[in-house]
Amino acid sequence: MADSQYDQFLQEATAPDAASESVLGRDCLYGLYTSWCFLSQTVPRPEDAFWAAMREKRIRPGHTPLRMTGPAANDYILSSYPGLV
Repeated sequence: MADSQYDQFLQEATAPDAASESVLGRDCLYGLYTSWCFLSQTVPRPEDAFWAAMREKRIRPGHTPLRMTGPAANDYILSSYPGLV
């Protein structure tokens, strides 16, 4: 069975980070998802569908120790903070 779009997103754009006290919040996690969709040329699903899928995967923004990684992280950071460029 093929991975869902959300599984691919989590595999390619996040990594577990139990050692860090910094966790991805709601806006950051969805922003990372939209950056990942843009880079992977995938149409982002509606935000309510995204959060329903994250609940199924037991991903709780602000509580699940994940960090951003990969090209989507770079895209998200640069688009969120254009003064860095």
